[in-house]
Amino acid sequence: MTKQLFITATGTDIGKTYISALLVKKMIEYEFNCGYYKPVLSGAIRIGDVIIPGDCKYVTDISGLNIKPTECLSYCFEEAVSPHLAAQRTGTNISIDKILNDYNNLSKRYDYVLIEGAGGITCPIISTENKVYLMSDLIKDLKVNVIIVADGGLGTINSVLTTVEYAKARGINIEGIILNKYDKTDFMHKDNLKMVEKLTGIKVIATIAKDDKDIDISKQILEGLFN
Repeated sequence: MTKQLFITATGTDIGKTYISALLVKKMIEYEFNCGYYKPVLSGAIRIGDVIIPGDCKYVTDISGLNIKPTECLSYCFEEAVSPHLAAQRTGTNISIDKILNDYNNLSKRYDYVLIEGAGGITCPIISTENKVYLMSDLIKDLKVNVIIVADGGLGTINSVLTTVEYAKARGINIEGIILNKYDKTDFMHKDNLKMVEKLTGIKVIATIAKDDKDIDISKQILEGLFN
């Protein structure tokens, strides 16, 4: 049975795609049969009449994953807005059944799949008159544990604690925290790491400096993150 892990973040543009690429790359280096899936992507790149799912292309390019970027997702929108709004503006009806079916079909190719969300954990995927479906709802439907990506700098303590408390309230299991743009020489960054662990009781499993090309995490720990 395929093991899975979901990458979420404390907000938008924190570095989910960057971290996802490094994690998939490391899994492949450790010779795990690992795939990647992004259910909904907003902010795609248009070249002429072609829309390219940039996040998916970035992950496949960096990791060396042998799959077309368009095979790694279910919905792709050009506008860089919340998926629910992008869907409304294009007249698209996002189907959770399609997302779950696409994921199940993709997962048959792999022993491990890394799933990357859009925005933060409360990002709306669907909004109708009678229904609002959030990223946290998809996490619950996928029955998957999460890694929270956060910025290493100012504001991290509040954003991490808020995200962790929300996830716990929804019954979402958190496997660990990764701090992006982390400066090991900065006294505030070092204190942020200490306080995040102290306040949440959750381990910071890795720190990534700006423009790092690799993630320092052992094979045993990385494999253990997938459920």
